[in-house]
Amino acid sequence: MKSHENSSMREVILLERLRWLIVCRVAIATFLLVIIIFIDLKQTSLYPEIRFPSFYSLILTTYIISFIYVFLLKVVKNSHLHAYIQMVCDVFLITLLVHITGGVSSIYSVLYPMVIIYTVLFAERKGGLIVATACSLSYGLLLNLEYFAVIAPQYQSIIPEVQRNAGYLYSRIFIHALSFYIVAFLASFVIEQEKTARTLLAEKENAFDQLDLLHQSIIESVDAGILTIDMEDRIKSFNRAAVDITGLSVADVLNRSIHEVFPGYASLFARYSCIQTGKSSGRRMEMNIRNRNNEELILGCSLSRLRGSQGEHIGEILIFQDLTSIKKIEAAYEKSRRFAFIGEMAAGLAHEIRNPLAAISGSIHMLKKDLKLDPTDERLMKIILRGKDQLENFMKDFLLLAKPAAGEKEWMNLNALIDEILESLVYIPDWSENITVEKNYPEPSLLYANKREMQHVIWNLILNALQAMPRGGRLHIRTTPVVVMNERQCVQLDIEDSGEGISREDMNRIFEPFFTTKERGTGLGLAVVGKIIENYSGTITITSEKEKGTRLRVCLPKNQELAETETIFTKDVRVA
Repeated sequence: MKSHENSSMREVILLERLRWLIVCRVAIATFLLVIIIFIDLKQTSLYPEIRFPSFYSLILTTYIISFIYVFLLKVVKNSHLHAYIQMVCDVFLITLLVHITGGVSSIYSVLYPMVIIYTVLFAERKGGLIVATACSLSYGLLLNLEYFAVIAPQYQSIIPEVQRNAGYLYSRIFIHALSFYIVAFLASFVIEQEKTARTLLAEKENAFDQLDLLHQSIIESVDAGILTIDMEDRIKSFNRAAVDITGLSVADVLNRSIHEVFPGYASLFARYSCIQTGKSSGRRMEMNIRNRNNEELILGCSLSRLRGSQGEHIGEILIFQDLTSIKKIEAAYEKSRRFAFIGEMAAGLAHEIRNPLAAISGSIHMLKKDLKLDPTDERLMKIILRGKDQLENFMKDFLLLAKPAAGEKEWMNLNALIDEILESLVYIPDWSENITVEKNYPEPSLLYANKREMQHVIWNLILNALQAMPRGGRLHIRTTPVVVMNERQCVQLDIEDSGEGISREDMNRIFEPFFTTKERGTGLGLAVVGKIIENYSGTITITSEKEKGTRLRVCLPKNQELAETETIFTKDVRVA
């Protein structure tokens, strides 16, 4: 198949060369015609014996034959047959031209080598030798016929007469024949060298193409993102994995500055320079970027110098992988480790604190019953009781954070539970008359869960919203009975306030135990909420904009048969 394609390609090339040969022949004939017409019109010839009609007839014959060649090219597709026909005709025409321009003294015998040269192009060395033989025989036959007066010359030579004899005649024939064969050998040698060089070049190009294809296949097949940067910090290549990781197309990044696409590249390159100079160790670096969907990604990067064929520095190679999921796993592991430590500490503290606390609580209640206290002592007694209650609540949250309560689960209407909690929150100090509550319950939102745990989640989330609006504002609560999340049916709860919002620095720590921004807070409220939602294989998403408010979205599976999966805490912080 490949051989057939090569043969067809060669045939097309030969036919194209034959067309150019016809054009060149017509151009030479036209050039000679112009010269003859000029001489004929000016009548400046010093040799009146020249018969111009013979020239005109020869040139007209050349034109006619050329048109016949064009016709044959359309009818017969055999390029070698065309070539041999044109060679024979050209040898005949040149011999005729030599005859009418002086025979042995004609200068147009120099046209024979032209036929030999283009014959080698079409028929290689063998064809060139055949045509050289034909030229030698034609030229020798013509001179012998003229010498022995078989045919008469058209006119006398236009160059000075020299003594002519048989020795001179045959020396001319021998010299011309020798030159014809020399031209044939030299032309065939040059053509063969050119063909060999062309073949080698084609093989090298094919090998280079194969190597380039292999290189591209390797680059495109690896799972790591690879991009190259020139000395002007412009991106010159961007492989498939880089497209998949960043979400950017090749057209989006090619020839753009690396600092536009990866804003953190400057600090990455600065650290790489320190590594090169020995001021820092370690070749793995990290860089944060945002993809097409404006999601933050953590990339593990390795930067190396890009060198040319001579070893010169021509740019950099940046290799990177998406470490976002790995970092989330590390964060989840660290969080679990902290909770495990808290659990161990809580188990020991529970016994040491709750028993004395129960004794203190019972003793205070007994004293309160038996003693008649004045107003001052009564106020002090209430302070003691409130402190006792706060300490008990703290221990409950602490134990719940360390180990969830093993309570019974039941079907409940989440909407009714929210209403109950709102009625209770009206009487706490954090409630303000300037708070407007908007409720949106399209349908009953049924959920199979532990009621006490759900009360704890909703209470803390709404309480945090109220505390973010000390001067009043808007509290919007919405439930969605059924949403599909990871092929699970879930109940969705949205709580949105118009309060102070959460800063970027605090956003990453709000679910950490004991982290709080309130003077009297314990830092366990949202930590417990996160733990409960995690135990239910749910998700919580927080979107906050400073000074404009916060929106929390909780999704919980509807029933208890769902498989446990890792809870995802996502934060989208926009600072105005």
